[in-house]
Amino acid sequence: MIDHSLLRPDLTLDEVRAGLTTAREYRTASVCVRPSDVGLAITELAGSEVAVGTVVGFPHGSSSTATKVFETGELVALGAQEIDMVIDIGRLRSGDIAFVQDEIAAVVRAARGRAVKVIFENCYLTDRQKTAGYEAAEKAGAAYVKTSTGFADGGATAADIALMRRTVSAAVKVKAAGGVRTLDALLALHELGATRFGATATATILDDLASRLANS
Repeated sequence: MIDHSLLRPDLTLDEVRAGLTTAREYRTASVCVRPSDVGLAITELAGSEVAVGTVVGFPHGSSSTATKVFETGELVALGAQEIDMVIDIGRLRSGDIAFVQDEIAAVVRAARGRAVKVIFENCYLTDRQKTAGYEAAEKAGAAYVKTSTGFADGGATAADIALMRRTVSAAVKVKAAGGVRTLDALLALHELGATRFGATATATILDDLASRLANS
């Protein structure tokens, strides 16, 4: 259920390689790397079952739609298997739901069948804005709705995960990101409906799981 996150802007190439090794060793669902690291991740994870994901319009979501579409196409051509895109937060806060839906749909088309996870940065939104955004994402063909980038003022909360799961149909999955650093936190959000987790504390979480299983 974990997308091992390697998105910090200060990561060196050696640190990215170490993170990719962690993902391979712990057999995470995917890695989520910076766009410039997609080629490296494809090479380093060749032969593993770890999917390579990356981000579009990250972290603020304020790139033009054309830029997000171009970026998505380029990253898919490089081999990215999953795309985590940030919505235009200001447009959603302004009530321009049609723009948000059309932009997500454009990225979904550019992804050519790869899973698109739509990041909402929930800490900036009211519940009404969140609900409208999640509904727009489903109509646009998104595979996931996602809580946050992990780089804003807040991350995944129980209330938001519950609201996401209530709003979208079973066809759309929920990803929690931002502040999921322990096994107990992950399991609590999973109970509320999240099935993917963006995490940097992957080793800590999965070592705890292995210890509990060994002692059960």
